[in-house]
Formats: sequence, structure tokens, C-alpha cells
Amino acid sequence: MVIRASYLEKIDVAFSMVPIVCLIGARQVGKTSLMKMFHFDGDKLFLNGQDPEVSGLFDKLPELEAYLKVYLNPELKGLLLVDEFQFIPRISTMLKLLSDKNDNLKILCSGSSGINIQQSVEESLAGRIRMIEVFSLSFSEYLLFKDEKLFELYDSFDLSTKDSALTAPFRSVLNEYLLYGGFPRAALTQDKDQKIAVLDDIYKTYLIRDVRSYVKNEHFTGFNRLLRMLAAQSGNMININELSRESGLAYRACDEYVQLLQQMYIIKLLEPFSGNKRSVITKMKKAYFTDTGLRNIINTDFNQFEFRPDKGALLENYVLLELSRNLRPGGKIQYYRTTDGTEVDFVVTQPDSRYALECKSSNPVKPVHTGALQGFGKLEGIDDLYLINLSLNLRNDRVKYLQAYLAGKI
Repeated sequence: MVIRASYLEKIDVAFSMVPIVCLIGARQVGKTSLMKMFHFDGDKLFLNGQDPEVSGLFDKLPELEAYLKVYLNPELKGLLLVDEFQFIPRISTMLKLLSDKNDNLKILCSGSSGINIQQSVEESLAGRIRMIEVFSLSFSEYLLFKDEKLFELYDSFDLSTKDSALTAPFRSVLNEYLLYGGFPRAALTQDKDQKIAVLDDIYKTYLIRDVRSYVKNEHFTGFNRLLRMLAAQSGNMININELSRESGLAYRACDEYVQLLQQMYIIKLLEPFSGNKRSVITKMKKAYFTDTGLRNIINTDFNQFEFRPDKGALLENYVLLELSRNLRPGGKIQYYRTTDGTEVDFVVTQPDSRYALECKSSNPVKPVHTGALQGFGKLEGIDDLYLINLSLNLRNDRVKYLQAYLAGKI
């Protein structure tokens, strides 16, 4: 089992502040494994929220406490792990009561594909809970799954690492990662056909099965068409009218299903950055997938990266996910585009800093024109500007050129 140290550290820090920590994210990204590998000095009890008997324990507080006194310890001191807790009715209320009565009890939960689960839990458990979004493996974690020595070398790199013979293996692994994504099961599978089979299994057996219960029978064909359209248009601004017309779904249903896909951690929606210029596009969102392998299995396209007509969109999706994993509490990622077509792919606002990025799926041998990026930086007073590309790692004028495999280092 590969240790995902960054998430374990986040959990540990969160428990120093609050008694309840909840891991949220799509199915099969490794939340259950994280719960089990979290080190805790004391008694632990693991419960699966999908088990009807476990769900029934949370009907009444006295019965739940009696159970925990037997199977955890009589003092209710330790760590309670509740996997897939969105299947338990009134779970947030019961966790509040349980936590308030038992100061020495820590609770670690996981939730997948829960509709409005984050809002309802945060409202009931305000001040008591920390939500941590778990993604599929980052590129760095993917390296660790594949080759520990390669990971150790990568871990020694920083934003100033020069292109050399040493970096060639990382570009090769990145090409593989862009195709098959970061689901742990797929990462641990060596054969490429089996990787695709694993992704197909995750998509059909887990994700679509969960979504199916929220989609009307008469809408399912249109919903599948909508999902394929979003995968084909990843990184583009989404027009609900256009998606409605092409999918055959009514406008309202189409809009609701786009929101559903976001709530179930299948896609991420980016809002536009308004800033100081009034001519920006202020309503349309961009859609990206939470895993590039998932996007490619929906598209049924695993052609090599360098030969793909959509390689720009695929690289952009990857960069967005790397940035999202590094986003601190209170941070946000947006895109910038004006009505005259001036565009910057990502504007990242952290609590104490801002930076902007452009993505180019090319191998430039010398710096290229970056007028839009520099103009935006000057307009908004942003000094940290990056151009993600496949070959250069240098600074030119105000822009830092960064090879794509280092995007997670920003």
C-alpha cells in the first residue's frame, strides 16, 4: 500500500482543530484506503455506511453509544471511522450529538457522490467538521505508485529544474498518466488494455450506477449523450442551450444534470474571473473532468498523447487538477476571457497570493508570444505568470516557462 502522505498530514492537522474530519470525492479515488492507513494512537472502529445494519445504529443516540462502548471502548475514547456515510439518514445530526457528548472521540468519515452532502453536513456541524476533498492520484503520487526511485528523484526537483536527460522518463510517465489518469486501481495495473478495462469498470460499475438513481428513466439516453459531449468539450465554456439542443434534454433538466455531475465529483466547473475589466464574460462556466482517465474512457479515446487532436484540452485538464490539489482553504481557481477573445486559462487566488497560467501542448524551442498573459498580469497586478509547455523551463520577460510534468510544484 502506497502512503499518500499529503492527505494524511491534512487529516492530522484537521484533527488538531476539530473533532470530525470528512473525506469527500468520487468513488475509487482511495478515500477508504486513506481512512485505514491513518495512524492513530488508540482504539479504532471501522463502520461501512452502506451496510443496512450499520445505518440502523445511527437511528438513536443511546443505541449507538451502547454499541460503541462494546466495540470501541467503554469510555468512548478513540477513533470512529465511518465509510460512505452519505448512505446513513440523519448522519450529521447524530455525529453532532455524539461529538458534543464525548470530548475524547475523534470521527473520520468518507463520502462519495452525495447530493448536497457538503452543504447539509457543514450546516449541522459548523465549527466541528473539516471537509477534505480527495482526488485521484496526482502525477507525483502516480510516480510513487510506479517507481519509488523515480519518485524520489522527482521529489528533489523544483520550479528551476532544467530540462536534461534525467527528465525524459518523467515526460514518458506523464504521457501515460494523461491517458489513464490517477485512479489507484488503474495506476497499479501495468498492462495498458487492463488499465482501460479497469477504467471502464470504474465508470460503469461505480460512477454511472450512482448517477443512475438521480436520472429519470426517460432522460438516461440524453444524459449519456450529455456526458459524452462534456468529455469531448472539456476545457470549453459550456452553453446549456447548446447542450440541451444536442442532447435532447430540456434546458432545465440539462442544467440540473450538469450540476449533478459536479456534486458527484465527476466534473469540476470553473467560474470566470471578472477583475478590473468590464468586458469579461461573466456567466458561462468551463467544465473539466476530475480524472483524465475517466474523461478518456467516456470519449473512448486512448490514442497516444502526441497524436491526439485534443491534446491541448487534455493537458489543460491535467493542469487544472494539479492546481486543485494544491489549493489551500479559501483559495479558488477561475478562468479569464473577454468578449474580444482574450483568454487566460487559469487564475489562481490563494489566501495570500495570486498567479495566472496559460497551457500550451507544444514543444517550443524558444519563448513564444505571451501578450495576453502579460497584459492580464499587468491589468490585475499579478506578477507570478506561468506558461505550461512540454519542453522549456526558463524565465522570459515576466513569464516563467514550466515543463508540464512540474505543474504540481507550483
